Amino acid sequence: VQLVESEGGLVQPGGSLRLSCAATGFPFSRYGMQWYRQAPGKARELVASISSTGGSTWYADSVKGRFTISRDDSKNTVYLQMNSLKPEDTAVYVCNMFRYWGQGTQVTVSS
Repeated sequence: VQLVESEGGLVQPGGSLRLSCAATGFPFSRYGMQWYRQAPGKARELVASISSTGGSTWYADSVKGRFTISRDDSKNTVYLQMNSLKPEDTAVYVCNMFRYWGQGTQVTVSS
């Protein structure tokens, strides 16, 4: 199993960024997927999840209304669209499926 996140980056407050996570090595369409993040000195936080069908999603209160998780089973990829970014969204974002984790990608929100 491999989960490979796209490159993050530096974004100004109020800006947008879309992360992607390409999955290989398992039947992607059968599994729910999650995005976590970890900021320096803080515990890892579940940000968003999506069911195997894509019909059910969940968001942390801190990102609700700003972030959108989606999936494209034809590409074995899960996305995290992040809008209205805030400095407190700065963290390493990691893709997850069951006990498998991506390598993480740094998102920094700063002017």
